[in-house]
Amino acid sequence: MNIGHIPLKSALRSAESEALIDIPNQRRMTFGELEERVCRLANGLTTTLKANKGDRVAVLSKNCIEYMEIFFACARVGLIVQPLNWRLGEQELKQIIEDATPSVLISSGEYDKASERLMANVEINSHLAFDQELESSYELLLRDSSPIEPEASKHVGDQDPVMILYTGGTTGRSKGALHSHKSVYMGMLNQTVAERVVPTDVYMLTGQMFHIPIVLAINYMSHGCPVVLINFEAKLALEVIQREKVSAFLGITTMLNWMMAVDDFDRYDLSSLRNIQYGGGPMPPKVVKAALKSFPCTLIQGYGQTEGTTMSFLSQEDHIKCIAGKNPERLASCGREGYVTSIKIVDQEGNSLPKDGESIGEIVVKSEANMLGYWQQPELTSETIKDGWMWTGDLAVWDQAGYIYIVDRAKDMIISGGENIYSAQVEAAIHQHPAVLESAVIGIPSDKWGESVHAVVVLKPGKSASEKEIITTAKDYLASYQKPQSVEFVDSLPKAPTGKILKRDLRNPYWQQQGAT
Repeated sequence: MNIGHIPLKSALRSAESEALIDIPNQRRMTFGELEERVCRLANGLTTTLKANKGDRVAVLSKNCIEYMEIFFACARVGLIVQPLNWRLGEQELKQIIEDATPSVLISSGEYDKASERLMANVEINSHLAFDQELESSYELLLRDSSPIEPEASKHVGDQDPVMILYTGGTTGRSKGALHSHKSVYMGMLNQTVAERVVPTDVYMLTGQMFHIPIVLAINYMSHGCPVVLINFEAKLALEVIQREKVSAFLGITTMLNWMMAVDDFDRYDLSSLRNIQYGGGPMPPKVVKAALKSFPCTLIQGYGQTEGTTMSFLSQEDHIKCIAGKNPERLASCGREGYVTSIKIVDQEGNSLPKDGESIGEIVVKSEANMLGYWQQPELTSETIKDGWMWTGDLAVWDQAGYIYIVDRAKDMIISGGENIYSAQVEAAIHQHPAVLESAVIGIPSDKWGESVHAVVVLKPGKSASEKEIITTAKDYLASYQKPQSVEFVDSLPKAPTGKILKRDLRNPYWQQQGAT
């Protein structure tokens, strides 16, 4: 398979059907138009800019039609897309570019200056800008390139790499997860089965294309569905759902909380919605219940990683049953393994642990949706993928029915006074307080206990709470040794592109004072 042929297949079915609705730039494009531009770009990259199969193409931009064109064009001719997180500082961007050594950098106008500085410090053969006034104009390249099927597309297959997605760095420096056409396709298949994607869907891309959300968007387009591009704002998202009759979108906990907190939420017509997928970390059951009550649709939870895209799902039926009182504890799980995925929970030696809901081990995953490996890091790849099983770094238990309950990342476990404390459990307790919007629990140095439990909390707009109130609420749901010893209130939490909280960034200031990170 060649992921780059998706626009062609959809255009053959219905060339006049809408493919992309670019809200920030007020543009719309059909599958027929998209297919022609993808061919022109693919030919321009390979013929004019002399990019060869396997070369990397870096992209620095917010969500836009051009971004999607780049993905399909590069895939079409065997180039590897290297999406860049525009939220990063230039030094971090420089490190990522140096890691993958792209031959081409493509950027939107707002990042022209940053791109110029990167070009001055890193060897990159060519730079394309969306700004039409520049000589290196993206549009000029398309205008002067052929719209016919690129010759190079004949030589692209399943195992050819298609993109490098950089990890969020929740436990260390970012690594480049290399995905093939097949791993992307199998992740799409997992999603199709779990979300029951149908050709009449209208998908709103709330996440950024520099990470996993791009796979979700590509999947809907493979079914001939239009994809609505937005740079997320809560009020805007509600307006777009109403206007474009959106049927599905990805909403992490924060997004859903913000949307439900919008003034006059009830006045928006959200009747077109049939499904919301959430992920990026555990969602407190209280928030799940609120979302199911507020939105006129089902919910499905997806658990995945940069390295594995889609792994397990808590189904729509599971949510309905839980709310009705049947196995309500499963709202705290990330569901069961996906359609093309095998999952085990193992001890440190790789031995499978019993499905008893008590034995804590690491989640390991075997799936054709897993990455090929880390870009140019064979040793790290061999440490992560063993005998076809990928070690996730996530600690969990599972029950007799195979439902997986994540208790923590391996490096996020807190050991206080000899007791193992799992931050996810403490966070779930903290979220019982009605004023809490988000929380992150970390271990900080303690002379007495080795580590003490510290909570970093974001409150809902207009709400208030004291440290004592947060600790008291958590204490009601935890053993005494698990409760937070201290609480810090902040305006926002640092996050990876996937929405996962960067606890490393929260821990480092405390441990650096101790001479350790």
